[in-house]
Amino acid sequence: MKRMRKLAVMLAMVGVAIAGCTSQADTVSENISVAAEQFEIERRIVFLNGITDKYLLSIEGRCSIEVGNTGVANALEVTCRTGDGQFVKHFLGLSDNVSFFVEQLVAVNADPYHYRVVFRPESIVPDIDVDTSG
Repeated sequence: MKRMRKLAVMLAMVGVAIAGCTSQADTVSENISVAAEQFEIERRIVFLNGITDKYLLSIEGRCSIEVGNTGVANALEVTCRTGDGQFVKHFLGLSDNVSFFVEQLVAVNADPYHYRVVFRPESIVPDIDVDTSG
C-alpha cells in the first residue's frame, strides 16, 4: 500500500513538472490566440489560387477564424467584428488549389507570465427562444 502511494505521488509530480514545461513562446502564442478570438487583433486573411497565383479574396479587420469546425468539409469560417455589437460571418470553401494565410497586422504586447480566462455568461446560461404552435 505504501509503495502504491509513493508511485501515485511520483506520477503526480511528473504530471505537474510536464505541465509546467511550456515555453514562453507557447504562452505568448496562446495569449495572442485568445486575444484574436476576443476580436482584439487586427488581421488580414488572404485566399490565393495556387494555379493562377492570383488573390481570390482578402478580408481585413478584427476577425476570428475557425478551420474545419464549420460542419462543411474543407471550409474556413471567418467572423469579423464590424462595430459595437455588430458582426459578419463568412464561410469560405477550400480546395486543392486554393490556400489561405492569416497575417497579424499590428504587433501586440503579450506577457509570457500571464494567462487569460474568458467567461461568457451567455454561453453558460443560454438565452432560450420559445416558439409554440399557438
